[in-house]
Amino acid sequence: MNTTIVIIAIAAIVIWNIIVFALYATDKRRAAKNKWRISEATLLTCAFLMGGIGAFLGMRILRHKTQHWQFKLLVPLAVIINIAVIVLVVWFVRGF
Repeated sequence: MNTTIVIIAIAAIVIWNIIVFALYATDKRRAAKNKWRISEATLLTCAFLMGGIGAFLGMRILRHKTQHWQFKLLVPLAVIINIAVIVLVVWFVRGF
């Protein structure tokens, strides 16, 4: 596997998770100010689109959406699926 491609892929995933964390932070800030919010569907979709770790950290560090059963169930599931996808891609690309 080309090292440059691996570095770019890892960087993209890290950047995306930072963006998802920022979405959770923005939604938390808007909730405190009674302003327009980011939809729950958008937050969960971003988690499942390889942003599970950012969403999980957003929930834990910011204490945001921790009382919603959908988030308690689906965000950890998104993390597991995200990790599984990464493992499977690496596994198939490396030819195991």
